[in-house]
Amino acid sequence: MAINNVASAAAVPPLNTYRVVRRAYFNRLFAPIYFSAVAALFYHHIHTLLRHLSSGPSAAAVVPTLLLILADFIFALIWLTNQSFRYRPLIRREFVENVEKVSPPADFPAMDVFICTADPFKEPPIATANAALSVLAYDYPPEKLSVYVSDDGGSQLTIFAFMEAAKFAAHWLPFCRRNGVLDRHPEMFFGSCRADDPETQKIKVIIFSWGPH
Repeated sequence: MAINNVASAAAVPPLNTYRVVRRAYFNRLFAPIYFSAVAALFYHHIHTLLRHLSSGPSAAAVVPTLLLILADFIFALIWLTNQSFRYRPLIRREFVENVEKVSPPADFPAMDVFICTADPFKEPPIATANAALSVLAYDYPPEKLSVYVSDDGGSQLTIFAFMEAAKFAAHWLPFCRRNGVLDRHPEMFFGSCRADDPETQKIKVIIFSWGPH
């Protein structure tokens, strides 16, 4: 039974792999040296503070030393918290094509995506509508994907943009699925796409004629 379990586990394709960045090893060697220097610096500050206190405390001598200790403590704390990112940085590689081999689409969890906007002048409706279209074009079971748009500004321009985007989605989503488009953000796609096939040209005509503006 154990052999069968090991064999079945080995047959499951990986969803991701990772490797440790090479520079992490140099940081691990440098970290103790840096820590020793910080410890020596604090020893010097404390020794200086005790010397000032023993020779008769004066604000002109004690206050600068305390400020130096506080400043060095803040910088040391920042360095220490950054070590959690530098100690073992990873480079990951995802295998999206293996997802359906591990779990059928019927078992995918439901996913809710919230898109928030407030000011149609600072956040152009075309950008928000493009974001919604790119989410709707996800290669994900449609019945398990819900997209919500929250417009705190209550702008009629934003509503109109999404009404037009809904019309364009009827053409854009099938186009992405038929052609295997990976960059499904319409603005980014048409900004980098140099294809001149009839279907792509038709989509361009649609989006520039009555797409979200």
